[in-house]
Amino acid sequence: MSSGDTTEKVEKEHRPSPIDVHVGSRVRLRRTLLGMSQERLGEALGLTFQQVQKYERGVNRIGASRLFDLSRVLDVPISFFFDDLPGSVGGSQGFANRVAGFAETQEGFGDDTLHRRETLELVRAYYRISDPSVRKRVFDLIKAMTPVE
Repeated sequence: MSSGDTTEKVEKEHRPSPIDVHVGSRVRLRRTLLGMSQERLGEALGLTFQQVQKYERGVNRIGASRLFDLSRVLDVPISFFFDDLPGSVGGSQGFANRVAGFAETQEGFGDDTLHRRETLELVRAYYRISDPSVRKRVFDLIKAMTPVE
C-alpha cells in the first residue's frame, strides 16, 4: 500500500457517513421547527450542546437508544430521521424505501424547501398564532394566494 493510499484511507475514515449527515440534518430540522435550542435539546437528553452539534453535523453517529430518545423528545417517529434520504445513499434499492417497510415508495421533495430558514421562520410564526380560527384564516389566505396546479 502506497502512502497516497494510506492518506486517502485515513481521510475517508474521518469523513462522516452520508446517512449520519442526513439523520443529523433531520434532527436539526425538527429541533429548529420546534424552536428548541441545542442547549435545551442537550439538557433533555443529558448531553452538552456541543454533543448535539456533533450529532447534527453527522460527526458523531447516533446509536439506536439515542435515536429512540431523540424521537421521544422531538415528538416524531423514528422513521422521520430517514425521510427524504436519497436513494443513492442507501445502495441500489434505496435505503429510504427499505425504511418505509412494505409501504409504497416514498418520494422526497425535489428541492430544499423544508431546509430553508424562511420556511422554518414561517412555520414558527404560524404556530405562534394562538387562536385556531385566526390560524386557519391565515392558512386559507396563503393557499388562496398560490397558483392553482
